[in-house]
Amino acid sequence: MHQMKARSCIRDVGRAMGLPVSEQNRVATLIPEPVQGKSPPIKEAIEKEPRLKALYEGEHRELLDIAMKLEGLNRHAGIHAAGVVIGEKPLWEYVPCFRPEEGVIATQYDMNDVAKVGLVKFDFLGLKTLTVIQTAVDLANAERKARGEAALDMAAIPLDDAEVYRMISAADVTGVFQLESSGFRDLLKKLKPDCFEDIVAAGALYRPGPIEGGMVDDFVERKHGRKKVEYPHPLLEPILRDTHGVIVYQEQVMQISSALAGYTLGQADSFRRAMGKKKAEAMAGEKACFLAGVAAKNIDAKIAEGVFDLMEKFAGYGFNRSHSAAYGLLTYQTAYLKYYYPVEFFAGLLTCGKDKTDEVVKFIAEARAQGISVLRPDINESGADFTVVPEEKIDAETPKRGKKKSAETKKRAAPKNERITGKAIRFGLAAVKGVGEGAVDMITDARRSGGAFLSVTDFCHRVDMRKVNRKVLEALIKAGAFDGIAAQKEVSRAKLFSAVAAAQESAAAAQKERDTGQTSLLGLFAGGTAAAPPPNQDVFGEGEEWTPKQVLAFEKESLGFYISGHPLDRFGGELKRFANATTANCTERGPRAEVILGGVIGEYQERVIKGGTGKYAFFKLEDQVGTIEFHVASAKLNDYREVLTSGEPLLITGTVDAPFGEGESARERLRFMDAKPLASIRAERSNLMEIRLNADLVTDEQMATLHKLLRQFPGPCRTRLRLEIPQRSETVLDLGDDFKVAAADELLAKLEQIFGERVAVLR
Repeated sequence: MHQMKARSCIRDVGRAMGLPVSEQNRVATLIPEPVQGKSPPIKEAIEKEPRLKALYEGEHRELLDIAMKLEGLNRHAGIHAAGVVIGEKPLWEYVPCFRPEEGVIATQYDMNDVAKVGLVKFDFLGLKTLTVIQTAVDLANAERKARGEAALDMAAIPLDDAEVYRMISAADVTGVFQLESSGFRDLLKKLKPDCFEDIVAAGALYRPGPIEGGMVDDFVERKHGRKKVEYPHPLLEPILRDTHGVIVYQEQVMQISSALAGYTLGQADSFRRAMGKKKAEAMAGEKACFLAGVAAKNIDAKIAEGVFDLMEKFAGYGFNRSHSAAYGLLTYQTAYLKYYYPVEFFAGLLTCGKDKTDEVVKFIAEARAQGISVLRPDINESGADFTVVPEEKIDAETPKRGKKKSAETKKRAAPKNERITGKAIRFGLAAVKGVGEGAVDMITDARRSGGAFLSVTDFCHRVDMRKVNRKVLEALIKAGAFDGIAAQKEVSRAKLFSAVAAAQESAAAAQKERDTGQTSLLGLFAGGTAAAPPPNQDVFGEGEEWTPKQVLAFEKESLGFYISGHPLDRFGGELKRFANATTANCTERGPRAEVILGGVIGEYQERVIKGGTGKYAFFKLEDQVGTIEFHVASAKLNDYREVLTSGEPLLITGTVDAPFGEGESARERLRFMDAKPLASIRAERSNLMEIRLNADLVTDEQMATLHKLLRQFPGPCRTRLRLEIPQRSETVLDLGDDFKVAAADELLAKLEQIFGERVAVLR
């Protein structure tokens, strides 16, 4: 049964009393975090937390009094996560059962009572990490096989690789199993693991109990020789040597009781369980039994007392070593893959996390930070999942702009990680929203049998458009999957998009003829069926080109995230000047710290406060490295609703909130304070726009268009034209008061349409 624990009980009572959700949360979040899964009682929390005590003595005494009376009662039936009960006969012949949901049978006894009636409960953990490892290994082995090398066997990798431990000690662990949280990263920097035993111990130590009990600091100090390692008795040295004299594992408690008191393994396990439960009566009996066993071995009684007290202190914190070792092995294996096979590793992470936008954004940002190129989906190369491709493919990703990169730009673009060369990650087609596995199979089958697609028309003729319909095709174009074809034809995504209608009509007519066996009159005179249009030709419709902003918006629509860039890329200068955090590090400053972030809002939702007294909102802010949740109080909502729903990149101020939710469902979030469009900040603070052009490539027509464009956006910002002839000369022209402009986002977007990306620099 799920019980009414402190925080959830306060929220339930608050809901019944009609209190606003924000008020329920304000009180509930003052309850300290659970320690080892045990939430402190409300009465104890009131005594220890002055802010909660003030609420109890003031406006919320009734709420907390009722919650204290209900605390600990059963709330609703639940299912033990991953717990599977196995019996020799149908379970209902042993215990009462019920159906919590369709197709699921659960026992009405908990795990302790199930054991008493003779049944066995097993915990089966289906870890996604196993799939990540296998996916990465399969990708690595495909390349190794092509080179004639032996297959990579994760069971045979060395567990003492110094480079892997160096990476872990530097906390470069994004994507590494168990180690990703900010708290664990801090532990790694202090601990600096250099062997597998350290990884196992770290997994056991990184829990609230050992951290608050001082075990972690004690372990770190002893490991690095800053504190002397001592053993109460010589018999304990072989048991505690690997953990520097600290009792970390439950198995060590069992070994100590066996070594000092002569316990059998069965007695030692009963002793461990009694210690873990911390029941006074049971402990008194266990202590007498332990001391008697030690006395029989002629060991000093004072030493025996000290050892028992030591075990009693750490037994409640002790972790199952076999569990920690199994998890530690997965930790090391993922770290090994990240170091030696980073491209394959991130491809595996992205494949397994493709349905979770937050994970994809995070892993793409980390992969790029490691120097790995993540390429858009490609209709002629992508499979269903993320794959590894030669890095030469990058050259064809973007049509040439005619503006050479400077030496400084090349330097900035160079991979940070020198181990990564020659390979990139290609997006899978199944990552495109609305493109199901069936459509992907049909596309890859057509490509396998007939070769690369040459145009949108060719694509429509070769796949069954009843299964790969117009919606799927448009999503693929918006996601950039046809960019390779666009580059060959020297057209944009917008042009290809305009060819969809004609291509579909042509394919539908051809399909109808195939289905009915009819031929056209022209085909009869020609001695055969009507000739199909040339497969490499598309009929383009009329329409405006997409702005860079629209291109990114369509990517977001079809992929759930941005792949060729990010809306914030255009505001690098403003973010450097005015933001002080990112979504990746904003919560590290601690509760109530004020942070300023740039980002784009997604998943915006408004909710009615219980009792109908107003509304509150929450949303996710996305930047180049991840997402973070914001809560908007009702007092702020009316003033900021318009800017929050504008879809524009914003500069947002917030304060770090306590983690929201309980247990494994807890998540970090910020409380909203203020928001302002980055475009308006830039327009207000900019007084010079410099347009940099390559004089060898610019045309008279482009210059005439520029003249008209500058006249369309009058404003206070001076305009300077910088014309470069690469490696020869440079001419700078101040255009005067007649060409002063407003530093509007629309103007910058139109300049990019004419001349290419980032030709305009604002100061």
